[in-house]
Parts: sequence; structure tokens; C-alpha cells
Amino acid sequence: MSNNDSATTLIRPVIPNRAPTGLWWGLLGVAAFSFTVPLTRVAVGGLSPLFVGSGRAVVAAILAALALALTRQHLPRGKQWLRLAVIAGGIVVGFPLLTSFALTSAPASHGAVVIALLPAATATAAVFRGREHPSKAFWAATVIGALAALGFAFLQSGGFGALSWTDLLLFGAVIAAAIGYAEGGLLARELGAWQTVSWALVLASPLMVILTGVAMAGQPASATPIQWASFAYLGIISMFLGFFAWYHGLAIGPMAQVSQIQLVQPVLSICWAWLLLGETLTWTTILGGLAVILCAGLAVRVRLSASRQPQNP
Repeated sequence: MSNNDSATTLIRPVIPNRAPTGLWWGLLGVAAFSFTVPLTRVAVGGLSPLFVGSGRAVVAAILAALALALTRQHLPRGKQWLRLAVIAGGIVVGFPLLTSFALTSAPASHGAVVIALLPAATATAAVFRGREHPSKAFWAATVIGALAALGFAFLQSGGFGALSWTDLLLFGAVIAAAIGYAEGGLLARELGAWQTVSWALVLASPLMVILTGVAMAGQPASATPIQWASFAYLGIISMFLGFFAWYHGLAIGPMAQVSQIQLVQPVLSICWAWLLLGETLTWTTILGGLAVILCAGLAVRVRLSASRQPQNP
């Protein structure tokens, strides 16, 4: 069935379809997110992981509520609330909490290793949820890129080793974020990019306020200025402003294509871990990072070439 079919309901998109623009917005979001792992590692050095994971969502929810109120946004309708609950479960509750607990013991570079799987996981979620059908060449580039990211990051952190509970938490965080990204990218086409993440934050805020209270009751919030600054970044940028750019890019799409830009994120995260935390940056990391970026670029090029080809009716 085509868009010209009289039985097809046409919905005017909130965000126009301009693929190259989507890639640039996606890259801006990834740059913001690349600080999340190392700064989470800094924050949990003085604050409890429950406080870091839930409190940053409360900070972001306050900003989101103010933005929605000041711009007088219309309330979501019907099933949009259910879709927002899926998004909130993935990016507001699941990813922040799971990574916060994992990074109490895992180094930032190790966290970047497992999170390097996120682009492939997001692309897979996008295919199933968004009904996108990337070519075999696209998937080949995606798999090679993911393997390259995993390979160089694991080498940088000293090898694969045994699967620990921190790895399970990080894998769970990847799955949660991938689902949230895919659903959020689709809903952003209806509600708008920043509106989608804002409503998700507001929807999850009662739970996150309760969890923050529990965390403060169990361990009073006390940290150094640097740890508080890291927490502020997580709440304002990682949980709020970064999603403006990221969901805007996913909404412009194609979603599976834009998601591959996130293959660059582990490269950036390990660089920030080197600069901020003093973790070792070797030639293996540099060369592996270049391999990841090249694979991501190949995946994008293949997808763009496929999108320019005339489609059969």
C-alpha cells in the first residue's frame, strides 16, 4: 500500500525528512552522550548509584516540565502515553539506573565496551518497530562496525575476561536504551523531538522522585564539587538537552542509519576517560577508533545510496 492509496491515513510529520540533517543532529546528540559513562563513573565515586541514576532524571524532569509549560504544549493523546511509558522505561529508568550501578565497580572504558553494542541494538529495534528494511550491505557494515568497536575497546581494557554482574547490568542498559531510542525516534515524528523526551521524563518523575528519596534516606548526598558538577551534567545534558538533538536526528531518519553514528560514541567516551580519569589511551585505541568511524561511515554511505535508488511500486 502506498501513501497515495486512499485507504492510507496521512499524518503530517512534525519534523521534515532530510537525511543528511538527521545525521548531523544525531552526531551532536552522540557528542553529548559520550561524556555520560566517564562522568557517571566520577559521580558514583561520591554519590550512591541509586541517587545518581534517579536524581539526574528528577533534575531533567523539572527542566522538562518548565519547558512544556512555558511553550504550552498539548498533552499527548491515547496510545501516545503508552509509547511514552516504553520510552521512559528505557531511557529514563532503565539505562541510567543500570549504568550507575555497573559503574560503581567497572572502569569507564569497560562501560564503553558493552555500550558499543548500542548502535546495532538500536538498528535492530528500529527494523522491528519502525518497519525499516536496510540492505545486506548495510547490515554487514553494521556488524563489522560493532565488532570493531567491541574489539578495540576490549583490547584497551585488557581483554574479554569473565562475564560479571556489571556486564549483565550494562547489557541490560543497552537493551533498555535501544528500545527507548527506537520508540522515541518514531514518536518524535508526531510530538516533536524535545517534546517526546520531556513528556517521558515527566511521566517517569513520580517513580524517580520516590527512588531519589529512598537513596537520600539510605545515604545522605555528599560529594566533591567535581562529583556534583558531573551529576549536574548527567541531569541537564545527558538526560535532557542531549536527547533534543538525538531524537531530532532519529525522527528525521532513516532511524537505522542515524543510529549508526553512535558507533563513534565509545571512541569519544574512552578519550574522555583518558582525559578526565587518567585511563590509558594507547595506539590500539586510536587505530581501533579509526576503524569504528570508517565502518560507521560505510554503513551511512550504503544506506544513503540505497535511499536514493528508485523504489518499486
